[in-house]
Amino acid sequence: MSVIASTSRPVLNVLRLNRFPILFQLNLEEALLRGTKDNWFIVNDGAFQPAIVMGISGKPEELINVKEAANAGIQVIKRFTGGGTVVVDSNTLFTSLIMQGSDVPHVPCFPQQIMKFTEYVYGGIFDEYGEFHLRENDYVFGERKFGGNAQAITGQRWLHHTSLLWDFDQKNMDLLKHPKKKPKYREERPHNDFVTRLCDHVPSRTRLLDELLDGVPYLVEQLVAQKMGGKEEEEESRAKELAAREGGVEQAIGDFEGRGFEIREASLAEAAMALQKRSSSGNKEVDLTAHLDAAELQAL
Repeated sequence: MSVIASTSRPVLNVLRLNRFPILFQLNLEEALLRGTKDNWFIVNDGAFQPAIVMGISGKPEELINVKEAANAGIQVIKRFTGGGTVVVDSNTLFTSLIMQGSDVPHVPCFPQQIMKFTEYVYGGIFDEYGEFHLRENDYVFGERKFGGNAQAITGQRWLHHTSLLWDFDQKNMDLLKHPKKKPKYREERPHNDFVTRLCDHVPSRTRLLDELLDGVPYLVEQLVAQKMGGKEEEEESRAKELAAREGGVEQAIGDFEGRGFEIREASLAEAAMALQKRSSSGNKEVDLTAHLDAAELQAL
């Protein structure tokens, strides 16, 4: 990835992580969102260990088979963003966009507009591999989910992070309950009929990681740098397709006339400086034993 030399444009920092612990990643993302005005794109190639990650309002007894999860000794985390519950492990790929609203002025700081913006961005990566759509808050091929999304918005800053299922371990998936609140498009499908593995669609994991690291920053930069419906017929066609399917995407994306980004590779040490400015975190580990009765505790 080349670094553009201009210093007059906003910077999009690109950080690549490998098997970074998911709790540490969440703490880092929150610190970058709340404690800086910088723009970041983060890719983490797999979690260090399996974990169940709930949204900020998640309740273990409603979302997790608590006894089985406690017996498995799996880490359970409540994150600072909303969204659903996911099981992650070394075969989960994580991406995060953390943006200063003034640097993407044509993307209003509202959930659906941000979601539609990211649909365009990630469509540039995944259209090649299947019938890519944003369905409610999920990325899907056809009717099967491969990516879950969650967001946080604070003032004029926003974060959009995604967990991508390269592959998954069924026994870990079985630790989750069938949620009461679920996407309408899921209907009553069991988990195996609802999700799909990216490894069944993409030739190699390395290829996908390279495409994410190079393609997402480029697509963000292009969307901000040039006018939609002008120079690039392919981008115009994509925007119109999304507008017809979902409605309002052109307003969400805007005309993107004006500034682009300087794209630069960043180090973990640079990103971690934000942690020094944050004394508290909205992420925490959940003690499952607090959700077991005496007999279940004895059986552990």
